[in-house]
Amino acid sequence: MDLSKKNILAKFECFNDHWKPHIIGELNGQLVKLAKLKDDFVWHSHAHEDEYFQVFKGTLYMEFRDRTEVLSAGDMIIVPKGVEHNPYTKDGEEVWVLLFEPASTKHTGEVAHERTHNDQEWI
Repeated sequence: MDLSKKNILAKFECFNDHWKPHIIGELNGQLVKLAKLKDDFVWHSHAHEDEYFQVFKGTLYMEFRDRTEVLSAGDMIIVPKGVEHNPYTKDGEEVWVLLFEPASTKHTGEVAHERTHNDQEWI
């Protein structure tokens, strides 16, 4: 286990791709990931895993079937297992998020999409 500190903002500077989470830590079977989001994603759910999203930069729109939550820097939301959701950004804005999710979580659940990335790497 790596006991050294990590600067989250510096880690965000290590990549430029969108919708591809990068792993920065692991604890108790959970992965800590960073992702840069831009524009549309895909409707999906995770049958067995909850997901934690925390916004570091920008405005994230978390669309559910019955409403949309708007998250700004410093806001967080937990999407319970089995709940369909569609995160997106507006007006070409890049949004930086931190994610906590079980290591078994598939990026887009059971949905196969061009934005699906199950080959996430450590940074």
